[in-house]
Amino acid sequence: MPLMTLSDAIAQHVRDGQSVALEGFTHLIPFAAGHEIIRQSRRRLHLIRMTPDLICDQMIGMGCAERLTFSWGGNPGVGSLHRLRDAIERDWPQPLTISERTHAEMGVAYQAGASGLPCGLMRHYADTGLDRVGGPRTLACPFSGDSLLAVAAINPDVTILHAQQADQQGNVLIRGIIGAAREAALAARCLLVTVEARVERLDAPLNAIVLPHWLISAVSIVPGGAHPSYAAGCYPRDNRFYGEWDAIARERERFQQWMQQYVLASRDHAELLRRLRVAA
Repeated sequence: MPLMTLSDAIAQHVRDGQSVALEGFTHLIPFAAGHEIIRQSRRRLHLIRMTPDLICDQMIGMGCAERLTFSWGGNPGVGSLHRLRDAIERDWPQPLTISERTHAEMGVAYQAGASGLPCGLMRHYADTGLDRVGGPRTLACPFSGDSLLAVAAINPDVTILHAQQADQQGNVLIRGIIGAAREAALAARCLLVTVEARVERLDAPLNAIVLPHWLISAVSIVPGGAHPSYAAGCYPRDNRFYGEWDAIARERERFQQWMQQYVLASRDHAELLRRLRVAA
């Protein structure tokens, strides 16, 4: 597991046209890594995320993505993701192909990918509108005859996670809400992790997970790397920013000005956080 700067990790492992999963459920959202992808002008990415948060809105609006696989897209507690809507409804800044699934289907797809299977199975209770737009397939269980839903596995070219700690050997600790982090990590061909801190020994409480060093392609030390989402045990969610983002992203020009002023003009995430503190 090489320890490297985030800019070097993205430069070495993320290439145009790849599928990139950025997971972290409600917290530990890898904003710093997403911003570095924007700075390095990656294009034609297939973004994968259970809940496209503000980071996907920003990456889509900056022209990084041509496809999105997801299960719910919105600004939590506020409303729409305006850059996502603009791409779907008006092809700006470019057309965006979407594949929408339920949370359960995304979880099953990641689990299948992590298990080396071509698809995962779940019980099929009733037809939905999502079933009619392609993707999962129904089949009868060969043992019971029950109706099942087969969901194609997700195997990202790159999965990017944020975590609380990495130890000296490069093992990584994630505590708090785990979401699909473990499955997305195991399903990926390449795993990049940003962490709050490097420590001598991981302090793993109940229900935490530890990702082993041999699974990880690169670790980058990025304090505050999940901001404006939160990192359990490190800092809270910046609810004010989530509220302000609705107005920032609603108009194309204001969105572009904000991205230029804070993301593109910052050399790294630490500088971006300093700029935000000054502006607050």
